[in-house]
Amino acid sequence: MQDTPDLDNGIRVARQLQSGLFDTLKREYVGKDEVIDLLGICLVAGENLFLLGPPGTAKSAIVRSLTSRLDGRVFDYLLTRFTEPSELFGPFDIRKLRDGELLTNTDGMLPEADVIFLDELLNANSAILNSLLMALNEKVFRRGRETRKLGFVLTVGASNRLPEDESLAALFDRFLLRVRSENVPSEMLTSVLEAGWKLQQAESRQQTNSATVSITDLRMLQRCIPFVDVSAIRTQYVVLINRLRHAGIEISDRRAVRLQRLTAASAIMCGRTVVHRSDLWVLRYIWDTMEQVEV
Repeated sequence: MQDTPDLDNGIRVARQLQSGLFDTLKREYVGKDEVIDLLGICLVAGENLFLLGPPGTAKSAIVRSLTSRLDGRVFDYLLTRFTEPSELFGPFDIRKLRDGELLTNTDGMLPEADVIFLDELLNANSAILNSLLMALNEKVFRRGRETRKLGFVLTVGASNRLPEDESLAALFDRFLLRVRSENVPSEMLTSVLEAGWKLQQAESRQQTNSATVSITDLRMLQRCIPFVDVSAIRTQYVVLINRLRHAGIEISDRRAVRLQRLTAASAIMCGRTVVHRSDLWVLRYIWDTMEQVEV
């Protein structure tokens, strides 16, 4: 039986994340607080985040700045319609193949990653869809007789469009939260230009970010999530889920259960071990279509 994790230690790591990582990202990427806050919630909860927005709105840049400050292994890939499974999961191991074994050489590939970023996610084709669906939902990689558990702490997908066919809708569903990344309002443009120029100066000087958070600490923090007390808002949560369903937003029982992890992550990021009504803010980001955003 697994021991109850140290919640006080979990809150310590959450504070370190907030002050050393996410506050820094907010200074670097002006007008992207919403995206960065949700990245933090998903990282703490161990859930997947989908970024929607046109090119040039810092989707990839924010994710790469985040991963550069973690000490784990990152798998970052731009999907096209022609991406093959071996490009994500690795080729068959030639040495084992000579011995009659079909095993995948996953060195440096998605199954070995701690953080996964899939750019242009909705370009995924049918050849890789099933493997990707299982990896994201069950954290399992399966190829023929080969099966292995995956240990990533976060997956982020990005696209400039929403899914248009049912097969891609299933992939989209694996991302519990969705957030738009748009061009900033005109009144913030000066601040964006200043922050962006400073980033370019840092890059030209080849300044590197020293890792501020260890993957070991993140795994410990994620183990704390089921031990956060969500009972205080359960009645309000049930009412809200039913209202959203009544408004036409499909929320399966499985999804409703998992969304509790995000409210618990919000509580921990606020330094609490008890979920408050204010932590239900994360449910603003479970829309499937643009029409549902306002709802």
